[in-house]
Amino acid sequence: MRVLYKAFICFLIVLSLPFMAVACLAIAFTSGFPFLFTQIRVGKKGQKFTLYKFRTMIRGADGQQKELTPLNEAHGPVFKIHNDPRYTRIGKFLAHTGLDELPQLFNVFLGDMAIIGPRPLPVAEAKKLKPWQRKRYEIKPGIISPWILEGYHTQTFDVWMKSDITYIKKKSFLYDLSLAGRTVSLLVRLFVREILPS
Repeated sequence: MRVLYKAFICFLIVLSLPFMAVACLAIAFTSGFPFLFTQIRVGKKGQKFTLYKFRTMIRGADGQQKELTPLNEAHGPVFKIHNDPRYTRIGKFLAHTGLDELPQLFNVFLGDMAIIGPRPLPVAEAKKLKPWQRKRYEIKPGIISPWILEGYHTQTFDVWMKSDITYIKKKSFLYDLSLAGRTVSLLVRLFVREILPS
């Protein structure tokens, strides 16, 4: 089963390579290098790993986070702004369509992540979790999270954590398959919304 899973991930990576190549070129031509953003995140059993995603913000964006704190739309220790002013032009499109997460297929191949699971938190945010919230570390973090499908911008951080723990209890092949189907549908809608004029 593990061999088949690895083969499937390799298939997804190969299938995604043309899209990744276009994204890399678009980022390089519009805002320069690097085209990848890396960050240490916390995964299964609290183990740290390097997460990969396409760079969607200007260089040095982390240094501006403190002054943007009043604009934070998330609850709890996380920092999220839907229309973050630090987004580059192509970066905003990648972030709003979820295409910036494609490089995490390599994280899945390396064994640090799964396709579906709780989203991995940055180290600074993970340190602020309450003891009951650390139950999310029982499984590998994922590219796709059930929480994304439920609208994390509109709920509290505690509700997000409860959603992750509920997912762990319900996790199964068929449940993951249904979440994957819902995610594809969501991504198509987001892509269409971003490319069509408002």
